[in-house]
Amino acid sequence: MTQSPTRRTVLLATGAATLTVGCGEYGNENSDSGSDSVEASAGTELAKTSEIPVGGGKIFKDEKVVVTQPKEGEFKAFSDICTHQGCQVTSVSGGTINCPCHGSKFNITDGSVANPPAAKPLTEKQITVSGGSIQLA
Repeated sequence: MTQSPTRRTVLLATGAATLTVGCGEYGNENSDSGSDSVEASAGTELAKTSEIPVGGGKIFKDEKVVVTQPKEGEFKAFSDICTHQGCQVTSVSGGTINCPCHGSKFNITDGSVANPPAAKPLTEKQITVSGGSIQLA
């Protein structure tokens, strides 16, 4: 005669499976965050220069890029994947690019860490600015 699993066994197994799936969504500081994702190709127009506020920036979620304008006419681009645990950043304000997961903040000028827990800067992306258009290089 076989014995059916107890309620406790089913709940533990379900919880462990859920935890495993949930943890796999984000990498960690040692992973190559975003390596499995599809990124926009070179030549893709991201925005018009007029769309990027001076002292701020704009996130291009589908392209996985943040474009900033630290000062008038100077444009920078960074990966939008936080180096702490691989979350996608969600805002640019107060001179920083902000991750909602654990509060990491990165400087809009160079992607360096402005507020931990992230220990590594955002990866810089190459862009070209021509005729009022910002494109991936």
